[in-house]
Amino acid sequence: MSPGSEPPPPGGAPATHLHARHRAVMPDWLALYYREPLELTHGEGRHVWDSAGRRYLDFFGGILTTMTAHALPEVTKAVTEQAARILHTSTLYLDRHMVELAERIAALSGIPDARVFFTSSGTEATDAALLLATAHRRSNQILAMRNSYHGRSFSAVGVTGNSAWSPTSLSPLQTLYVHGAVRTRGPYAALSDAEFTAACVADLEDVLGQAHGNVAALIAEPVQGVGGFTSPPDGLYAAFREVLARRGILWISDEVQTGWGRTGDHFWGWQAHAASGPPDLLTFAKGIGNGMSIGGVVARAEVMNSLGANSISTFGGSPVTMAAGLANLTHLLEHDLQGNARRVGGLLIERLRAVAASLPLVREVRGRGLMIGVELAGPDGSPSPEAAALTLEHAREGGLLIGKGGREAGTLRIAPPLSLTVAEAEEGAAVLETALHRTHSALAGEERA
Repeated sequence: MSPGSEPPPPGGAPATHLHARHRAVMPDWLALYYREPLELTHGEGRHVWDSAGRRYLDFFGGILTTMTAHALPEVTKAVTEQAARILHTSTLYLDRHMVELAERIAALSGIPDARVFFTSSGTEATDAALLLATAHRRSNQILAMRNSYHGRSFSAVGVTGNSAWSPTSLSPLQTLYVHGAVRTRGPYAALSDAEFTAACVADLEDVLGQAHGNVAALIAEPVQGVGGFTSPPDGLYAAFREVLARRGILWISDEVQTGWGRTGDHFWGWQAHAASGPPDLLTFAKGIGNGMSIGGVVARAEVMNSLGANSISTFGGSPVTMAAGLANLTHLLEHDLQGNARRVGGLLIERLRAVAASLPLVREVRGRGLMIGVELAGPDGSPSPEAAALTLEHAREGGLLIGKGGREAGTLRIAPPLSLTVAEAEEGAAVLETALHRTHSALAGEERA
């Protein structure tokens, strides 16, 4: 499609000027998409507008955060009304919205006798979960998955198995990385699903045999987010759970990107691995706030209550964010957006697989629901970050915003709001098809030259 347009907002400055100011005061490592970065000024539904008035179909949702829709009336109303009453109190005081949202999340989590602690982000949720697990088990040893990502804090980086997002080897934790989260690469890729699972369980047993003393927990994303939307066969973490439970090792399911029905088939990603029961801890963030800063941890009471010191949260669970989260979750459930993610996501992934069939540039289209990865590769089969970056540019020119990630940032990440319509899915797929063909032609021309 051709991007729509409307007058820029009053006082809007050219994005090029803002980019120069950004570079003068922000860290060099703070990434920006596109050769000419965008300033997004407003949104509605599944669309956003930039400071030049151009309209885009949003297939990335602020990194999987705009879960229901941009400017969702129920959330906007809840935020406005609560902000007019009181903005902030802290966890030192009772908050009705916090209690109500915690009750709903505890009931939805599937964890028995659940307790909920709210934070301001997914990174903080990871920190809290690691604190709880290591304190409960009296061990700083953590199992994590290769190719994983759990946040940008010191402890979260210490359990991140993706070198592109791990700027230091220093850590308060001893982390042991195991196989299993990437199905189609690595030493077990050629195995059947059952053989793959068995091999990964054997690897887990071998790693545990070399660990010293108690291991505190395994932390794992059911579908890896920054890792490029990779995932193991269904049931792998259930098989891991059997091994862990025999040793008293806790299982932390990182649901920051997979939670709230995004995968379509399940409300939580861990439910694809439910044969051995729910996780001991579950972390969440992003989509529940629909853009407001909400994160948190759900844990069995025995684990959550095991801290031997006081703790509070100044900003976690603020009145405004809790009101927004309640309104957003209510809308999600009442409109069956999980079902919509399953139906529309299924159509979208099949449409993209049809596009990929004629493009050697595309190595794999994977995912479930509205969490889809398109891995691009060079002639030797290795990930192509160049192709991914170029496709992002071409998609933007066609009026579509997508993300990227995965090994060497060679995978396109597609995760629109869960209210995406069939017509919008078709529209976005058509733009992406054109973008991929343009990228293929551009790279083929370079090879010939």
